[in-house]
Amino acid sequence: MTAAYRWLCRIEATVAGTFLVLMVAMIFLGGVARLLHTPMNWTMDVATCLFAWACFLSADVAWRKDGLMAIDLVSGRLPAGAQRRLALVNLGLIAAFLVFLIGAGLWMSYVGRARSFQGIPGVSYSWVTMSLPVGAALLLITTALKARRLLREPPDAAPAGDTATKGARC
Repeated sequence: MTAAYRWLCRIEATVAGTFLVLMVAMIFLGGVARLLHTPMNWTMDVATCLFAWACFLSADVAWRKDGLMAIDLVSGRLPAGAQRRLALVNLGLIAAFLVFLIGAGLWMSYVGRARSFQGIPGVSYSWVTMSLPVGAALLLITTALKARRLLREPPDAAPAGDTATKGARC
């Protein structure tokens, strides 16, 4: 792994964690303010934006660390070569879907650029919708690294790990 990728991984995990903490803080602040009869409705809007970004960034962190759910009821019983081919097919399907998400997310962001976020003047809805293509691009990088590692293994070796896709760790 290059130093730049390791740096990106650390920044991504830090930003995802920070956004999750800020999201909870915004919701708590809004609840306390409402309890004190001084509602701060904007806190829910900020929390919604932070949630969108935190979801995609956290998904990449989990994918990189093989923390996503996997069911290998059938694939675990296949011969090593078949497991490897199936893992490559799965990674290919995931990559194709992520490429679609990047394109669709960029289009959504472009179309919604003039729309204001939750009616807040001067804040474009694109700030929220850009979480989709950015998150999908990060997931695509992780998927490509997993595929590269799998392709570098001997053809008759069983894929490593439960999901048969390890290899993109920082």
